[in-house]
Amino acid sequence: MKTLLITFSLFVGFAAIAQDNFSGISTSNRVGILNATINPAEFSNLSKKFEINFYGLSFDVSNNKIGFNDLISDTNLEDLIFKGTESVNMRIDGQILGPSFAMKWKKWGFGITTKANVKFDVVDVDTTLGNAIFNNDLPLNTSVLNQSENQRLSGTSFGEVGFSASRNVFENDNHRWDVGVTLKFLFPGSYSNFGLSNLNGTITQNASGAFLTTNQPANLNVAYSGSLADSFSNFNDYTQSVFGGLNGVATDIGVTYQWKDGKEKYKIKGGLSVRNIGSMTFKDDNNYNTNYTFTTQGRPPLNLNLFENVDNLSEVEAILISNGYLTQIPNKTDFKVNLPTLLTMYADFKIVPKVYVTGYLQQKMKKDDGNEQITSRNIFSVTPRVNLGFFEAYLPVSTDDISGTNVGFGFRLSGFYLGSNSIITSLTDGKQANIYTGFRYAFL
Repeated sequence: MKTLLITFSLFVGFAAIAQDNFSGISTSNRVGILNATINPAEFSNLSKKFEINFYGLSFDVSNNKIGFNDLISDTNLEDLIFKGTESVNMRIDGQILGPSFAMKWKKWGFGITTKANVKFDVVDVDTTLGNAIFNNDLPLNTSVLNQSENQRLSGTSFGEVGFSASRNVFENDNHRWDVGVTLKFLFPGSYSNFGLSNLNGTITQNASGAFLTTNQPANLNVAYSGSLADSFSNFNDYTQSVFGGLNGVATDIGVTYQWKDGKEKYKIKGGLSVRNIGSMTFKDDNNYNTNYTFTTQGRPPLNLNLFENVDNLSEVEAILISNGYLTQIPNKTDFKVNLPTLLTMYADFKIVPKVYVTGYLQQKMKKDDGNEQITSRNIFSVTPRVNLGFFEAYLPVSTDDISGTNVGFGFRLSGFYLGSNSIITSLTDGKQANIYTGFRYAFL
């Protein structure tokens, strides 16, 4: 499992010169497909009659432990990640917005979008347990564990194709209302989850290694499907099977309001949407999903050093079963995974002509601790921007529940865009790093 930390280090090292998922550009008053991915009602607000998206790429890393200065220091990352008592949380998100098309016709807007998603998450991992597994040179001692939360390592890759429609339902000289819906067909590729909850016991470290003794049975879920059944620590494990078979649907719904300032402009535009209402089912020859009771009672303490070089969940499972800590046989079965349902609200204010400020709020509607739940983040941001038509520049300032406060920068030159919501803080000591870029063409 130590390769997980190496992989994470590589991800952060790459992303530190980069950024996050289309923050800033997706709320631009130059309305296009990117705007409609956060609110389908925006399809009837397109700035042009037609738009073609050629590509959009986004990569984001967030954590609550490691900053940019830590990457260039001589301190081992394993020591920094598991420092202190706060549980470890990390999110790695990659997104590809593929060939897509949108059009506006009379009071209607329509869109067809394609997207690929890759995620790896570390959720509420106890620092004492992490230190015992990854750091072999700790002093001799005995540590108490009492972690009721579900500690998760989770990886997901899936594709989606969306069909959207929106309509202007009311408009006069001063006000405009639009509503929209997107139906997304989901293509699950691969999935892995290791979830350990209600862990109560002690870890004893001595010259022979680190040993775990449980005071009571804990709950353990091990699930894997597709390429992540064989390995979950390398980036190509996630990308080699992003699109699987059609096995899920999800829905986005949204509404927008404009307080108008002239025929085609507004003083204020607001939007409200609920996204990712749905789930997908993983079906594969490698499918396994088993809920175990984990205990060391009646057995010798578990030697945590057995997991040092493990890079797939089936190996973890085999070690625990062979040593008698799990008694149930792994179950080969299809299983359902829930998408991260999000409530999104935003408002764009025109300060003076060509200068705007956008407030954005994203609130997750499901907790991240469920074993069959894809994670998400709570985000609030304020983005001032200057839009000259062919050129736009913006400065997103955001805060989220994983990495804290971040400051970024981005620009658009005609249909090309490049940006980050954390480049400024990443180059100081921020705990988020990301980059996004893309090109689209709008006409008529």
